[in-house]
Amino acid sequence: MAPFSNSCIVSLVIILMVLKLQMFIIRAAPQVPCYFIFGDSLVDNGNNNNLITQAKVNYPPYGVDFVNQTATGRFCNGENTADIIGRYLGFANYTPPYATARGPEILQGVNYGSGGSGIRDESGQNLGDRFSFNEQLLNHGITVFQIGVLQGNASFTKEYLSKCIYTVGMGSNDYINNYYMPQKYLTSRTYTPEQYADVLIKQYTKQLRILYNQGGRKVAVFGLGLIGCAPEIVIKFGADASGCVDSVNAAVALFNDRLKPLVDDFNSNLPAAKFIYINITNINSGDPTLAGFSVFTPCCIASVDIGKGQCEPNLPPCTNRRVYIFWDNFHPTEAVNNITATRSYMAASPMDSYPMDIRSLAQR
Repeated sequence: MAPFSNSCIVSLVIILMVLKLQMFIIRAAPQVPCYFIFGDSLVDNGNNNNLITQAKVNYPPYGVDFVNQTATGRFCNGENTADIIGRYLGFANYTPPYATARGPEILQGVNYGSGGSGIRDESGQNLGDRFSFNEQLLNHGITVFQIGVLQGNASFTKEYLSKCIYTVGMGSNDYINNYYMPQKYLTSRTYTPEQYADVLIKQYTKQLRILYNQGGRKVAVFGLGLIGCAPEIVIKFGADASGCVDSVNAAVALFNDRLKPLVDDFNSNLPAAKFIYINITNINSGDPTLAGFSVFTPCCIASVDIGKGQCEPNLPPCTNRRVYIFWDNFHPTEAVNNITATRSYMAASPMDSYPMDIRSLAQR
């Protein structure tokens, strides 16, 4: 009998991790007092529903595998990565979207994610309204003030927030709906990919420092995935021999390469800072068939409007969604989200997270 390959071993480890964590969830109490989520459509859970934008998905078949088959505004057939991480952290309820979060429920956290948003304010404006990262930070500032009012003690609130988990995943739209849309944005004609990565990181550093100043101490910064493998990008630019658009993935890698030094800088120079980097590219790499994925086209019938890439309303999706990587032309299925969330929370490889995973961060 031939020995297992490293990829097979990692796949087996992931399966065992998922089973172990699912058992853990049943009996767990929240490991941290609250969980705050910042990002784009990968974590949006309804903030865009009432905005004037193409980047909203509060219609079937979205949510076909969610609670009561409800289309909540999640860009997925079921749970997104933030939902699953929240369960791993022990929260019984989903973190509410900022758009509807009210009263004492904000004490356990808020989701500010907004489809189409980016590090740069203009990113995604081709889709319509959205809450950019700067706007999400402003909204969080309002939440922090409200928490202070509810608790009635500024010192206690500061200590309380320092124990919470914050996840931030920004940058995808700064490429998809900015840099690689030269007919609408000047960035690709102004900056080389190297220069653009530097510009993004410079602004991102300032924004994350604002989050720190608002009280965030345990912050997981998510890198970007293999954007060049998204069906919509492949349709737009044409696949290379890899099956993806290599130039796009190379440009995104320049951004990702700057995140670990950013984390090191914050941890070294900001008192009590505990920032970590989640390496989504590593998590998404490898042979997907070893994890049970065999279909690389979208599960739903995606829009023919170039650049939109979302499911056409009310058309039935594929039936065996567990073997599909992509739900629509941009976003992963719940099955992929489950792996991403699992390895972000508890790393299956030393390359998945740095200098620790979310599980360890919660315990610090």
